[in-house]
Amino acid sequence: MNSELVKRLLSSIILLPLVFYFLVSGSFLLIFFISICFIISCYEWNKMSKNYFNKIFGFIFLLFVFYTFYRLSIELFLLTFVILICISTDIGGYIFGKIFKGPKITKISPNKTYAGMIGAYLLSIICFSIFINYMYYPASYFQFFLITVLLSTVSQAGDIIVSYFKRKASIKNTSSLIPGHGGLLDRIDGMIFAVPTLYIIEITGFIDK
Repeated sequence: MNSELVKRLLSSIILLPLVFYFLVSGSFLLIFFISICFIISCYEWNKMSKNYFNKIFGFIFLLFVFYTFYRLSIELFLLTFVILICISTDIGGYIFGKIFKGPKITKISPNKTYAGMIGAYLLSIICFSIFINYMYYPASYFQFFLITVLLSTVSQAGDIIVSYFKRKASIKNTSSLIPGHGGLLDRIDGMIFAVPTLYIIEITGFIDK
């Protein structure tokens, strides 16, 4: 096991319980946590983006992202669901990509392979199956299967989009805040697209309750 993977695992073991502590605590602690993450994300985006229009658009988008994160926290099931799908997508893509390698998806993100994409879908669907069987929520299994595939797709696309901007800025990571992961935006690049997607799905009434 290489040192980079060890750092990623240790960081995740420390950060995940902390994140869910803030989510469960709610109220002031949750708002404080979201505000800190928003400020760090804006700082990293400001450092990464050189174009003025992209910079302003990014700030507005991040504001919307963290607003939807807060709104979804009212229904903790949905927020937990999207976080776990994004994490399993990331882990599945990383493991399958490292093991099977193979053709690259795009030059924008050279580490992204078709094998990794399949692994991302596979692990996210496994995660969804386990989660939905142990957590009661008044919606159909098939609906959440479709939502899982969509969120995994959006999460992978988000990873590539952030990689595109990092490539334009000639940087590998958005910062060195999290050992093994880089910056906060490196860690949540999929979530910042998946969370608003689930929020829109939820408010448009696609999920039957």
